[in-house]
Amino acid sequence: MESPRLLIQTLAPTHRQLRIALVTETYPPEINGVAMTTGRVVDGLIGLGHEIHLVRPRQNATELPAQGDSFEEMLARGIPIPKYNHLKMGMPARQALIRAWSTRRPDIVQVVTEGPLGWSAVAAARRLKLPVITEFHTNFHSYTRYYGVGWLKQPLAAWLRRFHNKGDLCLAPTESLRAELKSIGYANVEVVARGVDTTLFSPLRRSETLRQSWGVNAGSLVCAIVSRLAPEKNLELGIRAFEAIQALRPDARLVFVGDGPARTSLQARYPQHVFAGMRSGEDLASHYASADFFIFPSLTETFGNVITEALASGLPVLAFNYAAAAELLSDGHNGLLVPYGDETAFVETARGLMQTPQLLPAMQARTRESVLKVDWQAVVQRLVMVLEQVMANHENRTRVRQSLMPQAD
Repeated sequence: MESPRLLIQTLAPTHRQLRIALVTETYPPEINGVAMTTGRVVDGLIGLGHEIHLVRPRQNATELPAQGDSFEEMLARGIPIPKYNHLKMGMPARQALIRAWSTRRPDIVQVVTEGPLGWSAVAAARRLKLPVITEFHTNFHSYTRYYGVGWLKQPLAAWLRRFHNKGDLCLAPTESLRAELKSIGYANVEVVARGVDTTLFSPLRRSETLRQSWGVNAGSLVCAIVSRLAPEKNLELGIRAFEAIQALRPDARLVFVGDGPARTSLQARYPQHVFAGMRSGEDLASHYASADFFIFPSLTETFGNVITEALASGLPVLAFNYAAAAELLSDGHNGLLVPYGDETAFVETARGLMQTPQLLPAMQARTRESVLKVDWQAVVQRLVMVLEQVMANHENRTRVRQSLMPQAD
């Protein structure tokens, strides 16, 4: 059986202390994939001895910027994002960033999100001749079909490409996404993967008490969907896949973990399912581990951190063959892969799992091992290597330009 392909080599720690200006629209304690990933990266960089100047929107009027030995924040003005009022979109802050970075110059600027704050950060970095990298986290152009504005897909894709090509380098989480971005005109793309906390996410977090609160017993089958409850997550397909399972396993139960603009309508239409709401930390980990199978119907991911968390928790995953699923799942080994976009096959694959009763426990026994080497420390060490290479290239170009300038008599 083919083994998963996303294995991250542990690298020697860096010895050069960097000051990194990191600009993001979202950050913990906000709960979403970008915030979680960014928080892990910041913690890892500080753990390696680097300094972080974090720039993000102010989430409420009374919030004060955090300060520490290796960490300081700059809070920008933000406005609520439509349909996601608990999140803020950062407003442009070019002049404020130029002043801050002129006073204390970073070695490199890392822009996580593509909103107005991110655009102004790239412009400020260029004005100060600082190396700058961007990160591709969200397929915003793919969301358009789910919000009735399909005509925006091409303009939005062009807007994203223009933004990322303004940096020295764009980071993508998988090799397949790197190839896709290169094929549509992204100039410089490098892969830095995502990790998973295998101490937090573990089958040892399984709770029979929690399962009983869901109305199931020890022998019942619990299917989980951990996701933002929003149209772009294709959740109706997940429900259809579960219904195919339940037709053959009447004791099966579907548990949704997460919140979002679609929760109210989903809960009203499907009151028979469990809606556990937003969870975090050990509570989230227990919700994963207390299920038996993970359904991931989304077609709009750049990675899908929930896949690594489910695998680490002992759950085989049903997913389309792209993003993290393509990198981490081996069909029939630790999960089930379906051709991208084939929703009929997605439902039939779920049904087929129930027709092969020995397959689920066999996959459950192999899930955790498949992500033990997908470690956050190695991911951050890989990121530092990329940052240092971008800085070296930037310094070389600067020296060449200076050597070509006319010399004063």
